[in-house]
Amino acid sequence: MAIHSITLKINGEVETTEIPSQMTLLSLLRERLSLTGTKNGCAGGECGACTVLLDGEPVNSCMILAVECDRADITTIEGLEKDGKLQLIQEVMVQSGAVQCGFCTPGVLISAYALLKRVKKPNDEEIQAALVGNLCRCTGYSRIIDSVKLAATMDEEYSQ
Repeated sequence: MAIHSITLKINGEVETTEIPSQMTLLSLLRERLSLTGTKNGCAGGECGACTVLLDGEPVNSCMILAVECDRADITTIEGLEKDGKLQLIQEVMVQSGAVQCGFCTPGVLISAYALLKRVKKPNDEEIQAALVGNLCRCTGYSRIIDSVKLAATMDEEYSQ
């Protein structure tokens, strides 16, 4: 089994680690770096619970080999919080009741955050398209979609 040394920026911090060739980004995050907010739902790229930002784009970390991420910039759910303060989309989803069991929530939040960074005032279809890879078994999707729309109207940060 080949071992590789990789360097990544994870949530703003540079990390250098040695990993086996077959280790996924999800395993690296959860098992090596103890970033357990990213969830392992299906391990097949179907549920979106493991969604992280890879160089600003949402990806299923269970489908990406960690070795492919050498020199990449990764943002996990832990990286959305800044100086002890939740990101606006996080606050809105909690206050709106868009969160129930919480298993899908990290992936949904990462996908919603990426959308809000790209599209200033997304419509329902754009929100649905951005969240199509994130499955939720508890809330249904109306509160999630409403939360994304509300966050878009509340803060100029997303339009930068």
